[in-house]
Amino acid sequence: MMQLNIWDITILVVYLLSMLVIGWMLRKKAKRNKEYYLLGGKTLPWYLLGLSDASDMFDISGTMWMVALCFVYGMKSIWIPWLWPVFNQVILMMFLSKWLRRSNATTGAEWLITRFGNEDKFIKASHNIVVVFALLSCLGFLTYGFIGLGKFIEIFIPWSSIQPYIPFHIAPQYVAHFYGIIFSLFAMFYAILGGMHSIVLGDFIKYIIMTIACICIAIIAMQHLNGKKLLVPDDWLNPFFHWQLNLNWKNIIPAADQKIADDGFGMFGLFFMMMLFKGVFASAAGPAPNYDMQKILSTRSPIEASKMSGFVSIILLPIRYSMIIGLTVLALLYFPQLHIQSANGTDFEKILPATINQFLPHGILGLAVTGLLGSFMSTFSGTLNAAQAYIVNDIYLKYIQPKATNEKIISLNYLVGLLVVTIGIIMGFFVKNINHVLQWIVGALYGGYIAANMLKWYWWRFNASGFFWGMMSGIIAALIFPYLFSGLPLFHWPLLFVISLVGSIIGTYAAPPTNMIVLKKFYTTVKPWGFWKPVLQNVLLDNPTFMANKQWGLDFFNVVLGIIAQLCLTLLPMYWVVGVHKPFFINLIILTVIAIILYKTWWKKLEN
Repeated sequence: MMQLNIWDITILVVYLLSMLVIGWMLRKKAKRNKEYYLLGGKTLPWYLLGLSDASDMFDISGTMWMVALCFVYGMKSIWIPWLWPVFNQVILMMFLSKWLRRSNATTGAEWLITRFGNEDKFIKASHNIVVVFALLSCLGFLTYGFIGLGKFIEIFIPWSSIQPYIPFHIAPQYVAHFYGIIFSLFAMFYAILGGMHSIVLGDFIKYIIMTIACICIAIIAMQHLNGKKLLVPDDWLNPFFHWQLNLNWKNIIPAADQKIADDGFGMFGLFFMMMLFKGVFASAAGPAPNYDMQKILSTRSPIEASKMSGFVSIILLPIRYSMIIGLTVLALLYFPQLHIQSANGTDFEKILPATINQFLPHGILGLAVTGLLGSFMSTFSGTLNAAQAYIVNDIYLKYIQPKATNEKIISLNYLVGLLVVTIGIIMGFFVKNINHVLQWIVGALYGGYIAANMLKWYWWRFNASGFFWGMMSGIIAALIFPYLFSGLPLFHWPLLFVISLVGSIIGTYAAPPTNMIVLKKFYTTVKPWGFWKPVLQNVLLDNPTFMANKQWGLDFFNVVLGIIAQLCLTLLPMYWVVGVHKPFFINLIILTVIAIILYKTWWKKLEN
């Protein structure tokens, strides 16, 4: 039975209509030129872009997945999002965001010209391979969001309640897809018409709604938990772990043991080592060519790019995990009432919608549903904007019609947006669950991306030939591996990385170094640290007063502190909601000390 009442539905409808109005009202501003449409004219303040970036990361599919993880793995679930890895925001904050923004590029593919120049015969091939990767990544994330939205809406609006008003029949297995299509069209409308300005404003409204809903959910969970004890395995409240996971659900909820086995996380020590190994290299490679990179490139200056990336964790993690732990507590207290069993067993990814549907009062329920729907729409619109940027800027304007009029560019953005959404929806019909898409994106596809994109920042000899062959070998392997190997894609990642690394090195030495003029301009503009000694020597011949970047030690120190702070931000709301106050205050003290240190070692040292 549909649980939304007239007030909940009113909140939802008002939100959807406001998104349409925003897109329509901002369409003229977006039409000014390509930069206004894709990057907001690089006029938006860092805190709004950071809030928008955080909203894009607060996606419905990821939150459903993380609630399922929190239920089964408890406090140890804070490590599993290192699959992305979430701590890449810390590395961006400390140095990579400002390096990227100094290029003044529109997309990641366009950025390659600042690194390798326009004359290298492999630059075109490198440019094309980045576009291919970006589009695969964007389509993967659109599909990922589409699946989660369908699962979510189906619980709140059962098909039986609206079927009498629909003049056509839909098979039960495609009801979720129908809902996905309907709400994707809303997101598509305001994203395509208003460009980056409407995306950021829409994200701001969604974040306010989501914050209110998350705090209310946390309070409701605390009220239900008051005087009760959670029935969970020993060590569930402990974020630290041994080689084995050692969470025994056998006599509590046996299906949770089966999920641990299906996830492949039983040998948690090995799993963590793989995540950390992959995460360090993935973060060192910089942001993937998606909405995160576009927000960095949209900032007004390099210093604001760094601030924006740092702001993301601060405003995302405490709010998001207030909801995650709140829903987890409610689900643990009333698990038999959730009815999340299916023909294939217990579907833990349905904990989020099932819990919201049963335990939130009307009004708060409407805010939560609207906020989570907005989470889908913000992720969808941000990803769509990135896909448009790569197709229009890096294919059409580069190879087909470089001198296209502004009117033609905007019209093409509309058409490309429709095409990308259509392809994403079609892909959604062929994928069974959220985790399947997630594992492929972070474990396989990104495995083929990392080596080449890491070397481009830190090694002067790396050239466009190395970049192309490193990316090509990695992406082909990522596409083939799912058919050759079974099991968790993360455990195939080292082999993917080695294949891509070998391709990068062989490709590099198969061609001459990048033109020294290009390298000197890149080095003096971006100011990276790493293996740049031959370039530095040439720069000093022209400008003996040039100061090389020697902050790598301080950057590493700040990264370590930042990652610890990020974990504290995650644990604070979790410990508070479950009523374990001693660890809460320990985390708060650690966070405060780190904040004071980083104010002196990072914030005060930011420079353009």
